Amino acid sequence: MRHWTQAVLAGAVVLAAGAAQAETRLTYKSAKTGTSYYQMGVELAEGMKAASGGELVMTVEESQGSVQNVMEVRARGADYVFTAPPSLVEDAQAGSGAFEGRNAPQFDEIRSLFPIPSLTMHFVVAGGEGPTTLEAFEGKSILLGKGSFGATEGEKYLELFGMMEDVTIADAELSNGGTP
Repeated sequence: MRHWTQAVLAGAVVLAAGAAQAETRLTYKSAKTGTSYYQMGVELAEGMKAASGGELVMTVEESQGSVQNVMEVRARGADYVFTAPPSLVEDAQAGSGAFEGRNAPQFDEIRSLFPIPSLTMHFVVAGGEGPTTLEAFEGKSILLGKGSFGATEGEKYLELFGMMEDVTIADAELSNGGTP
């Protein structure tokens, strides 16, 4: 993770150095506050400021999700940075999916600075009984969250394995859960 962060910071410093002699300000949309993604955004902002000698200042804003991040491109300038799955940007540019009927020329100007490595979907259960099967979820309430990539993927896999009728998806945000 440290090498990845250093590579991102080095790239950002190069971009910032060519962009302006004075302080450059960016806005970064990064997940909901209280999440590990938001904290990663805060650390990225601090690292970029330190690596640029204070010439690049990134303000981290809470995001309501990737669709909102892409939609805000319509009203933001070139100083706006966000995360979103590449397929979502492709949908925006094609005017399909969540962006059907909501085309905007600004979607064609979205550029990717770097890919975020793929995530692996995990279902985690309490207990020390060892490996289990998806059938162990039958009759249980599952906390997936709302509107996130993980929540969408979780539902997709439950549907794929024919489990949607056998479980209850909790109506709660992951950030509302307690910490041990």
